[in-house]
Amino acid sequence: MNLWKATGTIGGLTMVSRVLGFAREMIFARVMGAGMAADAFALAFLIPNLFRRLFGEGAFSQGFVPLFSGRMKDGDNEEARRFAEEVLAVFMPVLMIITVIFMVFMPAFIALIGAGWTDEPEKFGLAVLLTRITMPYLVFICLVSLFSGVLNSLSRFTAAAFAPSLLNIALIAALLIVPEGGPETARAMAWGVVAGGVLQLALCWGSAHAAGVKLRLTRPRLTPGVKELVVLILPATLGGGIYYISQAFYAYFATSLPEGSLVYLGFADRLNQLPLAIIGSALGTAILPALSRSVIAADNEGAARVQSQAIELAMLLTLPAAVALAVTAGPIVAALFQGGKFTAEDARTTALVLSIIVSGLPAYVLIKVLAPGFYARKDMKTPIIIAASMLIVGIALNFILIPVMGIAALAFTTALAAWLNALALYGILARRGHFRIQSWLWSRIIRQIIAAAIMAAALYFVREALDGFFAGSTGRRLIGVGTLVSVGGAVYFAVAWVIGAINKEDILILLRKKKVDA
Repeated sequence: MNLWKATGTIGGLTMVSRVLGFAREMIFARVMGAGMAADAFALAFLIPNLFRRLFGEGAFSQGFVPLFSGRMKDGDNEEARRFAEEVLAVFMPVLMIITVIFMVFMPAFIALIGAGWTDEPEKFGLAVLLTRITMPYLVFICLVSLFSGVLNSLSRFTAAAFAPSLLNIALIAALLIVPEGGPETARAMAWGVVAGGVLQLALCWGSAHAAGVKLRLTRPRLTPGVKELVVLILPATLGGGIYYISQAFYAYFATSLPEGSLVYLGFADRLNQLPLAIIGSALGTAILPALSRSVIAADNEGAARVQSQAIELAMLLTLPAAVALAVTAGPIVAALFQGGKFTAEDARTTALVLSIIVSGLPAYVLIKVLAPGFYARKDMKTPIIIAASMLIVGIALNFILIPVMGIAALAFTTALAAWLNALALYGILARRGHFRIQSWLWSRIIRQIIAAAIMAAALYFVREALDGFFAGSTGRRLIGVGTLVSVGGAVYFAVAWVIGAINKEDILILLRKKKVDA
C-alpha cells in the first residue's frame, strides 16, 4: 500500500467535506447566531453523533476491519463477504431498537444531560423535538461505518472519505431553504441530518456493491464470525460507554454555562477537527489494513515502519496546524463566523476556546496513529480503557475548574486528557516491544518543533501588520486570514526543508508522482 497516496486520497476528500462543513457553519452562524434555537440544535446533533462514535466509528469499525481483512483471499472475497453479511444482519436490528428506545424516552434523557435547560420550557421542548428527529441518523451512519470498513479493507477509500460531504450538503440546503433562523430553521436542519445519513448510506452501499461485495439482508444469527466480533468489541464498547458518559457530562456542563456555550464549543471544535480529520483520521484509516497484514505475517519490523512513517507525517502536518490555530484564533474565528446574528463577543469567546483546545491537536492525531497498533493485534481493550481513564480524569477536573475558568475549562481538560492518552498508548506499545520511536524520528520531530516555533513568530508579526484587515468587512477578514495561512505555510515548510524536518526524498518522489512503498 502507498501510504502517501492513500493518505492523500482520504485527506483530500475529507478536506472537501471539511470545507463544506465550514460553509455550513458560516451560514449557520449568520442565520442562527448563538441563541436558544442554535443551542437546541447543537445538542440534538451532538447526541446521535456520540452514539455514532460509540457504536459505529469506535470499537466496531476498528474491530471489523482486521476480521474482514483476515478473511480476504487472493482473488476471492467470498468468505469476507459472508462475514460482513452476517454482521449486517445482527447490527441493523440492534441499532433500530436502540434508536426507538431513545426516541420514546427522549424527554428524560434530555433532562439528564441538559439539566441546565429544565427551567426553560421552550428551549427544553425544542431540544427534545429536534433530538427525536435526528436520532434515526444513528442507524444510517453506523451502517455507513460497516460499509466503509468493507471499502477500506479493499483499499477503496474514495466513497467512504467523500460520504461526510453529503451530510454537509444536506444541512446547507436546509439552511438555504429555510433561512429565517430560530426554531423553524432548526427543525429543517434536523431533517437535513436524517437526509444526509440516507445519502451517505446509499453511496457507501452502492460503492461496496460495485466493488463486488454485494451484501443481502438475511435473518440475524450469532454465527462464529459475529461472536468473534462481539468478543472483540464488547469490552471496547463498554469502555466507550464511559467515553459517552463523559461527553454527556460535557453537554451537562455546557448547558449550565451562559447561552450559546454549546455553539461556541461546536465552532471551536469544527476548526480543531479540520486537521484532525484530514491528517489523523486519514492516517489511522490508511495504516490499519497495512498494520493488520504485517501483524498477520508476523512482520513486526514492517508494522513498526508503517507506524514510524505515520508519526513522521502526522507531526509534520499537525504541529504547524496547532501552532497556527493558536496564534491566529481570533482573526480566523472572526473571518469565518462573525456576522449576522453571531456577534463580535460570540467570536471572541469561540476564539478563546479554540486557542486552548488546539494545544491537544498533536496528541489527538498521535492517538489515531498509535491506537491501530493495538487494533491490528486484536487488542480492543487497552486503547478504550486508557481513553476512558483519561476522560474520567477530565470530568473530575471540570467539576473543579469550571467554577474558576468557565467555558475555557472544557477546552483545557479535553486537551490535557488527549496528551495523557497518547503518552499512555505509546508507553504500553513500547513496553510490549511492539513499537518504539527511533532516534532518527526523534530528531525529525525536534526539527519540526523548531520550524513551527519560527512560523509562530512570523505569524505574530504578520497578524499585527494586518490588524486593520481583521477589523473590516467579512471579505477583508477572509483576505487577511488567507494571507496568514499562506505566510505560515510558506515559512514552516521552507524552514522544515532547510533544517531537515521533512523527508526530502519522499517529497521529491511524491512530486514526481512515483509510488513509494509503504
